Amino acid sequence: MKYILFNSLNKYQGKEEKIQELKNKFNEETQTLDVISLDYKSFIDNLKEDDEVVVLGGDGTLNHMINIIDCDIKTPIYLVPTGTGNDFFRDVVSDPNVDMILLNPYLTNLPTVEVKGKKQKFINGIGFGIDGYCCEVGDKLRAKSDKPVNYTSIAIKGLLFHFKPVTAKIKIDGQEYEFKHVWLAPTMKGRFYGGGMMIAPNQNRLKDDTLSVVLYISKSKLKALMTFPSIFKGEHIKKEKMVKIFKGKTIEVTFDRPTALQIDGETVTDVLSYKASL
Repeated sequence: MKYILFNSLNKYQGKEEKIQELKNKFNEETQTLDVISLDYKSFIDNLKEDDEVVVLGGDGTLNHMINIIDCDIKTPIYLVPTGTGNDFFRDVVSDPNVDMILLNPYLTNLPTVEVKGKKQKFINGIGFGIDGYCCEVGDKLRAKSDKPVNYTSIAIKGLLFHFKPVTAKIKIDGQEYEFKHVWLAPTMKGRFYGGGMMIAPNQNRLKDDTLSVVLYISKSKLKALMTFPSIFKGEHIKKEKMVKIFKGKTIEVTFDRPTALQIDGETVTDVLSYKASL
């Protein structure tokens, strides 16, 4: 049996066409299920090894799935990217002609993050700083309008006017550091977050047995703003005085004031610290 899982709340315009395209491609018995009302655990537990599952969704859909199911499963599960950012797909697929990928190899050895006493897995990264601020503002804009959210515009306005840099304490496998004027302090399993920002260009999600924490530091707002676009190509790491990268299995980040945080694009507000472990 072939199963197609989709999210009815996903605003991807070509969803119905993509589902029909997959049905035509499979040319056999297919069942279509909405993940909003799906009991993931029961569904996965009852799958057979010769079944196949295709998930239509993005990073948020993946995050929801990995925190419910046992990720060491034999049934092939594929992903068709229909999310807003699709950073996971961007990280693992370089060929623009590829529109579907087998997920199973990427669902094992996933890191966890603990925030406000709650522990969960993540597949891309944890954003803390102006990236979390951007997600918080984006959520508020989406609640008021169906128009696409321009995160680049939010980030620029945040850098210039609204977001104030913090003092951050970082603990990497027990080794402690402190930095002032910190704008970003994400911890990454993959290279991308934020809809195409290559924040950790040297991170390899399959080969690395560590996570990367990236600190974006600048006392000058103007300098922080001018350098910011280079993150999209991963060229910010050339600014060694502004960007510090540490690798470790356990990473703890603490800010001197509460700030919004994002986990695979999902926002958590008023956070003072997080702990990520692999």
